[in-house]
Amino acid sequence: MHRTRREFAALAALPLLPRLAAAQDAWPDKPIRLLVGFPPGGPTDFAARILQEPLQGLWGQPLVIENRPGASQVIAAEAVAKSPPDGYTLFLCTSNLTSNPAVFSRLPYDTLADFTPIIVIYSSPTVLFTGPDQPFRSVRDVVEAAKRRPGMAAATSGVATSGHFATEMFMRQAGIELTHVPYRGAPPALQDVVGGRVPITFSTLSGAIALARDGKLRPLAVAAPRRSPAFPDVPTSAEAGFPIRDTSPWYSFVGPAGLPEAIVQRITADVQALLRKPEIIARIEQAGGIVEGEGPAEFRARIPREIAINTEVARAADIHIE
Repeated sequence: MHRTRREFAALAALPLLPRLAAAQDAWPDKPIRLLVGFPPGGPTDFAARILQEPLQGLWGQPLVIENRPGASQVIAAEAVAKSPPDGYTLFLCTSNLTSNPAVFSRLPYDTLADFTPIIVIYSSPTVLFTGPDQPFRSVRDVVEAAKRRPGMAAATSGVATSGHFATEMFMRQAGIELTHVPYRGAPPALQDVVGGRVPITFSTLSGAIALARDGKLRPLAVAAPRRSPAFPDVPTSAEAGFPIRDTSPWYSFVGPAGLPEAIVQRITADVQALLRKPEIIARIEQAGGIVEGEGPAEFRARIPREIAINTEVARAADIHIE
């Protein structure tokens, strides 16, 4: 009887199966690292910390947040991709996971092969804002002004960010020409819009919500499929007459490739249970987020779909990072 190499490998692994099953059943029995690809204090770090304490209570182990900023979360993503798939290294991942393949000429990992998608926690819509002293009261006001003044400036938090993608799509949908002004992060971009130095910006609501609530920024439209609970009177871009694809950044749990299904299901069920708690929902919405709770199958399908969309926009707008 002839056996293939794969069959021999499967037979050799049989003695290990009880030990692997026992290890999964015992998970977690030591602290878990949660890598974050951005500095402390920002929206991504907040997404990690909002679940840190509740998950520690459910798991009976410390959930240690480890900030590894740099290169649009590529540094943290590479570290996760190279970690053992044992459930003790997780990634608080953002939608950079699907924009990076569209704009980087080379990545130190394979986005589709090197990760286990677990759950999308929440998203934060990209919003078109203007300053309090600007005359714009609607998206159509912005479009009309841009047609009168081709090249009107539009700030974003940087090249290849959700705001940059939204700006490029908005220009094509509205038939206008804007001058993209990328900043090193959201705070300086927003401050220049507040101060009237730049008339508009596409920015994530989570980064701008405090200024908007204080009346220092005026939200004109939400670049997402539905309105934000934080500003229910602000229309979506489609409702405003200029539909663009959803560019909402999202925050998720991801693991290395090969993460055992039992651990994936445990994390998913525990996070989804927390996302049904009114106090967690309130904290997320207060920060400008929209609860998602999308599980592994839907999340896995989302990734190649978003990569394709982002690649199309990046090529049309010549967005790239060396």
